[in-house]
Amino acid sequence: MEKQNRMVRTWVIYAMIAAIYTVTSLALAPISFGSVQFRISEALTLLPVFMPEAVIGVTVGCALTNIIGAMLGVNILGFVDVIVGTLATFLAALGTQKLARMRWKNIPVMAAIPPIVINAVFIGAELAILLGNGFQWSIFWIQALSVGIGQLVSCCLLGLPLVMHLEKRKKTT
Repeated sequence: MEKQNRMVRTWVIYAMIAAIYTVTSLALAPISFGSVQFRISEALTLLPVFMPEAVIGVTVGCALTNIIGAMLGVNILGFVDVIVGTLATFLAALGTQKLARMRWKNIPVMAAIPPIVINAVFIGAELAILLGNGFQWSIFWIQALSVGIGQLVSCCLLGLPLVMHLEKRKKTT
């Protein structure tokens, strides 16, 4: 019975994180998609710092967001983003988990690097290819910088404080 309870708890965590990611992204669709994007839900990619279930939760949330966004026409990258964007979020969440123990003044700053860099590169390249006339380095760097800045804000200004707050709460309960 204990094993079954743990499994149910794990699936509930997956679903809750995926739902929060998806609802937040779609509710803020005008800033969540496009060549200039600020996906606030990407702050959740830092949850793997203390919760391994978050890797699957944010990956599923990103996939659902990109599928629904493509179906509604708000995701300008369409269904290609379901694969590329979801893969980027998955790899970023794994990277976050791997760097969780590297801290500066007890803040997991290094854990924010994978979501920033991986999304800047993957989504920057995706935008450069799909919105341009083939791949051009100048377009890529502009798009990567734009995505990277949005990720920096989401991960460092929102994600790190969220993780620090949740870690404190976890210690007191």
